[in-house]
Amino acid sequence: MRIFVVDAFTDRPFRGNPAGVCLPDSAHVDDVAWMQSVATELRHSETAFAVPTAGVDADFALRWFTPQTEVDLCGHATLATAHVLFGQGPASTSRIRFATRSGVLTATLDSSGVLLDFPALPPREVPVPADLGLALGVEPIRVAAGGDDLLVEVASEAAVRAVVPDLEMIAALPYRALIVTAAGEGRADFVSRVFAPSVGIAEDPVTGSAHCVLGPYWAPRLDRRRMNGAQLSARGGTVGVELVGDRVRLSGRAVTVLEGDLVTD
Repeated sequence: MRIFVVDAFTDRPFRGNPAGVCLPDSAHVDDVAWMQSVATELRHSETAFAVPTAGVDADFALRWFTPQTEVDLCGHATLATAHVLFGQGPASTSRIRFATRSGVLTATLDSSGVLLDFPALPPREVPVPADLGLALGVEPIRVAAGGDDLLVEVASEAAVRAVVPDLEMIAALPYRALIVTAAGEGRADFVSRVFAPSVGIAEDPVTGSAHCVLGPYWAPRLDRRRMNGAQLSARGGTVGVELVGDRVRLSGRAVTVLEGDLVTD
């Protein structure tokens, strides 16, 4: 079985968000325990498993696993998988349709890299969790929820960088991940950091799915439909965002840093 490590949402190795990409054989395509074991072994924030399908609506079935659990949506591992299939795998066109737990997702190869068509997750008002400022080390300005994630706006880009999360407190929140964001002060329209300790990810380097929430949140505030988001993790990365109806188009580049054979019984 072929396996890859791809740095997503970057054009340089060892930046962006690394993802495992596995192309399993027929003996393992439905073996959830085996896929979880591979993801736990690799220990990237996500490992994707792509299997060709004969369905009329999709070209590949795609699943994503953190080191602890399967998730419903992942942007950077989808980008990584499309990058592998376009450049080194069996894809022969410039468009791939993935059947996933979040419906059919499309990846298109263009001059800017890979363009992903994802569902928009507009934020909704929710009660402010107790001691949220204590959990982050900075005071929140606004709080909203989109999908399974909690979005927290803080005062500035510097405040986003200054967050020192209490991961135990964040893991106790009833959300998959906590997104901290602020308006950008340079080339990015907005910035963010993402923490998801409840699914085994202390801080995610670059989170495509979070931009399904960030895009609808910032578009009316910035009066823009096309934006660039910068994730301010230690590795860093950039996500292009465009709102189109109830969808979000995410764009970025990727770099393969490792490829080989997965040897298992």
